[in-house]
Amino acid sequence: MTHFHDATTCQSCDQRFTSVFCKAKQEFIAEINEQKVCNVYKKGQTLFNEGSYPFGVYCINEGKVKLSHLGDDGKEQIIRLLRGGDVLGYRALLSGERYSASAIVLEDTQVCFIPKELFISVLKNDAGLAFEMMKLLSDELHKAEVKLTHLAQKPIRERLAETLLFIKETYGYEADGVTLNVRLSREEIANLVGTATESTIRLLSEFKKDGMVELEGKKIKILRQKELIRTANLQD
Repeated sequence: MTHFHDATTCQSCDQRFTSVFCKAKQEFIAEINEQKVCNVYKKGQTLFNEGSYPFGVYCINEGKVKLSHLGDDGKEQIIRLLRGGDVLGYRALLSGERYSASAIVLEDTQVCFIPKELFISVLKNDAGLAFEMMKLLSDELHKAEVKLTHLAQKPIRERLAETLLFIKETYGYEADGVTLNVRLSREEIANLVGTATESTIRLLSEFKKDGMVELEGKKIKILRQKELIRTANLQD
């Protein structure tokens, strides 16, 4: 069972040095701290739904969240994986549009909610934070462009290897140093890769046969990372 600190203050938050808000002026951090609302969400709960309007932004204090979009055929496409320190819901809020994806909790997660009016007011008055948000948006756009290119040009085997490495980069390993620190279903991994679940199951078995990974239910151990990097055909 995950233990969460009660009513974390922004000033003492574990993510204060990694979050986009770390560059905000202290006076605004104090203001955010006074007005934010923190909640613990259980695995499978939704922070917000695709198609609804934003009322603020969410800052993950601790835990894991997936951002997913439903295609015309009703199939889920996982757009991003998020962790402690990540902020979500800001793009729809800044553009005045509805959410283009749903945010679903992957494990018990503590999230702080910052109301829309406060967030906009702080952005307008804090150039440092506004610049950090621009960098965040630029980074998100770059990652989306890379993913689109890979979807169009890379074979599924390479994309799966790259996805496993991406999961490792996002959530790291458990204490044993080889087990990915997240439990994702085969379907969720397929949705990240952008392929059919059957293809993912088949390729994971191939990776296991090649000695790159070990599979135990939803647990995935990466045994030969260098081999996985080679398979992913990642450019330096």
